[in-house]
Amino acid sequence: MEWTIWAGFAAGLLISTVTVPVGVSGAVFLLPIQLSVLGVPSPAVTPTNLLFNVVAGPGALWRYRRDGALRGGLTRRLVIWTLPGVIAGAALRVFALPGPGVFRLLVAAFLLPLGAWLCLRTLRPARHHTGLQTGEPPSPALAALALSVGLVGGIYGIGGGSLLGPILAARGIPMARLAPATLAATFTTSLTGATAYAVLAAVSSGPVAPDWWLGVACGLGGLIGGYLGARLQPHLPETALRLLLGTLAAALGSLYAAQALVR
Repeated sequence: MEWTIWAGFAAGLLISTVTVPVGVSGAVFLLPIQLSVLGVPSPAVTPTNLLFNVVAGPGALWRYRRDGALRGGLTRRLVIWTLPGVIAGAALRVFALPGPGVFRLLVAAFLLPLGAWLCLRTLRPARHHTGLQTGEPPSPALAALALSVGLVGGIYGIGGGSLLGPILAARGIPMARLAPATLAATFTTSLTGATAYAVLAAVSSGPVAPDWWLGVACGLGGLIGGYLGARLQPHLPETALRLLLGTLAAALGSLYAAQALVR
């Protein structure tokens, strides 16, 4: 329907403008809208959300590339190590977790701790825990983290940046370096994940293929919003944005937990 296309475009635009400055594509908040408002079935909602990341990602990345922020080893390592995880997550999502009830619990299990983490690290800044802040983790630890986040991203359809961002930010990595790296990893894992779902759709009888029109519409909104968010990052209050993200994540997680329990 035409209204869903325009609603998806507006949602992608608004969400990406707010979330991109902290290294999150916005898919983590778009997915519940697709499920509850736009009526995308499960598990097709996951590749639809990955499609959003694929279309929306170049807006922010192009802006960060112009500023030279995509250079460095962190971006390269995150991109390489998240890819195997997202492929495994896509297969797990299609063949082991297709039911909407289970998926709501998965959404809640992800969003609630994420929201609490963001709020806690914002209200208790890293400088009060200097003994734990060592910057970028060692390569084996970073590889394990990226693989795990890629797995969750493949299941949930978020690309993984919304997990990598707060975890690495808590170790003291500056947001100006972190945000471009996590967004680059989100884009590449989403591209891989969307391709994996397209292949799996050929061997599955359920609604596995993405909603192409809606995914592209959301992505075009995110393309514009991502560019705006990346451009505005130096001028936005990071503390307020992190608190907003944490509150939204916790609220959405609570909503889906309640829905899963009453059904």
